[in-house]
Amino acid sequence: MSDLINTGLTLAEHSASPFLTSTLAVAVAEIGDKTQLLSLLLITRFRNRWAIIAGILLATVINHGLSAWGGDWLGSRINDWLSNGTGELILGISFLLMAIWVLIPDKADEDEDDLSRWGAFAATTVLFFIAEIGDKTQIATVLLAAEFQSMWWVTAGTTLGMLIANVPVVIWGNHLMQRLPLNAARYITSAVFLALAAWSLLSAI
Repeated sequence: MSDLINTGLTLAEHSASPFLTSTLAVAVAEIGDKTQLLSLLLITRFRNRWAIIAGILLATVINHGLSAWGGDWLGSRINDWLSNGTGELILGISFLLMAIWVLIPDKADEDEDDLSRWGAFAATTVLFFIAEIGDKTQIATVLLAAEFQSMWWVTAGTTLGMLIANVPVVIWGNHLMQRLPLNAARYITSAVFLALAAWSLLSAI
């Protein structure tokens, strides 16, 4: 029994930081992001909110899973390619750039026409997957996985963060969007990435 408890404590210790950090970073970064605006668009086209939520979940798991895998692979090799803390220095600068990028408001894409024939689940899955390509949260997922070397926990955290940010929009729609503190969310997200940048840069010293 004690071995089981110790194993559980060790697992919690190793998973808490990447999981919680990834969840917080993405959940706050998503406030006012184009995927929230996409959620708003989808609920005006489709009535099946559960299908939209399922599409968001599937698209995020696939997109962020691949991103975290790439980030994990990159992080495991960057220190082999570079020496004397250069890898951590690059990650620190990348987090610093993310802290600046998240302060720039997103705009909705205008290429989501002709959705009705797809159905709510298929339309949401495809459009969310495409919307996340090159998006702030995808880049953040790569960087977080590279930093923490934990593909599964980062994917779980960023996916939960996406659901925390987008499911309420799907359920409550424009009523909620008008009340979200967009500027405060951007500053909080920037502070999270600044903290990660500081951690990486200090590790490089």
